[in-house]
Amino acid sequence: MPNMALNGPGVYHRTREHEQEDASNITKNILAQSWKSWPNEAAFDRLEEHRGPLRLTVRGTFPSWAAGSLYRTGPGQSRVEDTARGTHFTTHWFDGFAQTHRFDIIPSEDGETQVWYSSRRQADEWIADVKKKGWRSGMTFGQKADPCVGIFAKVMTVFEPKLGNHNVALLANVPGVPEDEKTEVSNGVTGPLGHRVNTSNLFVSTDYTGIRRIDPSTLQPLGETTQYDLHPSLSGPCSCSHAQRDPDSGDLFNFNLAFGRVPTYRIFRVDAASGETEVLATISDLNVPPAYMHSFFLTENHVVICIPASHYAWRGLKTQWEGNIIDSMKPFDKERKCKWLVVDRRHGKGLVATFSTPAAFFFHSINAFEEKVKDEDGAEQTDLFFDMAKYENMDIIKGFYYDVLMDRDDATKKYWFKNDRYKNCAPTLTRYRFRLPPKPTPDTTFSTSAEEVLAIPSPHAGELPTIHPLRNGKPYRYVYSASLRGLTTSVDALVKTDLDTSEAFIWTGPEGHTPGEPVFVPRPGAVEEDDGIIFSLVVDGVNETAYILCLNGKTMEEMGRAQADFAIGQGFHGIHLPAA
Repeated sequence: MPNMALNGPGVYHRTREHEQEDASNITKNILAQSWKSWPNEAAFDRLEEHRGPLRLTVRGTFPSWAAGSLYRTGPGQSRVEDTARGTHFTTHWFDGFAQTHRFDIIPSEDGETQVWYSSRRQADEWIADVKKKGWRSGMTFGQKADPCVGIFAKVMTVFEPKLGNHNVALLANVPGVPEDEKTEVSNGVTGPLGHRVNTSNLFVSTDYTGIRRIDPSTLQPLGETTQYDLHPSLSGPCSCSHAQRDPDSGDLFNFNLAFGRVPTYRIFRVDAASGETEVLATISDLNVPPAYMHSFFLTENHVVICIPASHYAWRGLKTQWEGNIIDSMKPFDKERKCKWLVVDRRHGKGLVATFSTPAAFFFHSINAFEEKVKDEDGAEQTDLFFDMAKYENMDIIKGFYYDVLMDRDDATKKYWFKNDRYKNCAPTLTRYRFRLPPKPTPDTTFSTSAEEVLAIPSPHAGELPTIHPLRNGKPYRYVYSASLRGLTTSVDALVKTDLDTSEAFIWTGPEGHTPGEPVFVPRPGAVEEDDGIIFSLVVDGVNETAYILCLNGKTMEEMGRAQADFAIGQGFHGIHLPAA
């Protein structure tokens, strides 16, 4: 029988001794088809735009030091009515038309915090194009290309900038980007009660090289910037939604992937002070395959790319034939090991090491850091540590089709029960350790390997991880994530994981309350790493409403919530920007 206590609402303290029991409970809940009683359509379908601002109903307290704006982005509208061919239905969640949300957190003199909400769609040009043609051109994640459309038309529109669907992550204060000359930014003064946020710019990203600039106050799209604008060698079409930032300097890091006879990775840094872009390494080798990657790693001295098993076929050129990422990837092969590239980011040494780990897939890196150690001869060595939310194979990717998420025509059971796929639906927090060679060894045979030194299964760790922002690239203790107990088709809990003790504090809401990514906001001046709060957007699928949940970062107990009387898309990622 499932663990009924953990299945109910509350905050649960679990230890390493509970890991296997709670992990097996996921399987029991799935086999019991528990998702049948967990309504979640409100998180994914018929979502509206609310330009607002609209005042939300606050219950409990929001600390005054959290004043600012919580931005979230992700898929919104999933269908387009009245096209030239009737209603157009989006098939994969990652292809839902982009919508960005803003929650203004405004303390008042009487101590009562106000929360105001507004949202704006970011793909109006693409929606208009779909209405006109009746089919979806441009590159997608999982939407199959229209079979009636010729290959020339597909290729010509695959990476067309205006058809980009920027719905994944938000980047603030991006250095090096050209100023938009067409539209003046509102400077944040149009918010309720004169509310402003402290940012020079705001962009929305996805897994290709274009990022869309938006007005931080009105959320109005302002234009498109590509990596080519940063540096002329960054001309490939693919990149990473999750650029990395040095928490001390503000420098921004990412990679650019170009397809061709020999695919090429270019790892680069944008200097926060000067805005100049430097290519740290150019890696072009047939043994370094092009792959779909959503995130990577940053340590104090290195940028590290992990190429998972999600390789593109035809050296990446199949993307132009298929017009979507899923159908362009090779099937999972357990013999296809993860390949790691370690690039120096301080001294111009380029690629300094490579290694491999067993075949796997991941969306999200969590953090990475370095540690100085003495070997058996007393010589100083550097160990690199990498934490990720790892899947044993790529089954999770197709689990995000809307039919599966919303269990249309029994699609959830049909997909996850086939070949026992449900056994691979939950990630494991996995840490690898790699000892850096004393001299650069850019061996592209990947003959050395890293050691797995920590594994924490779901629900004691989960997806959409977040940490204290100042611990990025440094040793750390706590990670917050959205986890699953097998009660719904996506996530159903929030968890704080202690990496030193493997303890977990798990927050769970009532049935049908689906949380999103936790965003950690540290208390100003705090010393302890978990001294702060967690914001998470929770969709109430029973009443088809939503609320911003505020949890204590230490205890995971609820402090307050701001309630909307309508549903808001579950979305992917968000950031909190302090008030100016």
